[in-house]
Amino acid sequence: MERFAPIVAVDVASPEAARAIFDQFAGVTPAPIIKIGMELFYLAGPQIVRDARQRGFRVFLDLKLYDIPNTVGRAMHALGRLGASFVTVHAAGGHEMLTAAQRELTAGAAEAGLPAPNLLAITELTSIDQEIMNEEQGIPGPVATTVQRYARLAEEAGLAGVVCSAQEVAAIREVTGESFYCVTPGIRPAGAAKGDQKRVVTPHQAHELGANAIVCGRPITRAADPVAAYQAIAQEFMEG
Repeated sequence: MERFAPIVAVDVASPEAARAIFDQFAGVTPAPIIKIGMELFYLAGPQIVRDARQRGFRVFLDLKLYDIPNTVGRAMHALGRLGASFVTVHAAGGHEMLTAAQRELTAGAAEAGLPAPNLLAITELTSIDQEIMNEEQGIPGPVATTVQRYARLAEEAGLAGVVCSAQEVAAIREVTGESFYCVTPGIRPAGAAKGDQKRVVTPHQAHELGANAIVCGRPITRAADPVAAYQAIAQEFMEG
């Protein structure tokens, strides 16, 4: 099974702070994948993706697009030109939206002479538990059933994989192909605070559950020694 180095969520309040984190991780082995989410992208724009790539990092561009198919397709066309390795979209947008996202992301990358990014569908956020899903979102049944349905939808639309809790990886493997990626946020080392996350696992548990990649932010970027924290998490995840 293909397994990626941990994805470090650089959720900071300025491009300067982000670039300082990039510089901290220069030359670190295994090289982290850098997650650029909505806060940083809205502050710094596409240039922050270029800054990370110029330093040799692969980028996980986590903008979670969710809109009508035409709008998402046009946005994905633009994002495909940035050279990210992974891009995200919400599975809840439906098959037509996902298909448009995949088609236009690939087309944008081709126009720029770049490899097509791996498009990943958000299933249920790791801040959502069954009670919230049932009572607030109005979706009946267990979380795993909904996540399975979204995963099948994403695979049928040609996406590379999904973003899910590691707790649902086994359920997803039951209904998708072997090469379908499961990228898992909600990662907390043993003893770390959960924060606003609900469906959490440790790096070791993510390994055992079969995740292809993990996303971890605050336990790394807010550690006294971020590089040491990252390397410990990477070892725990990569080696099990």
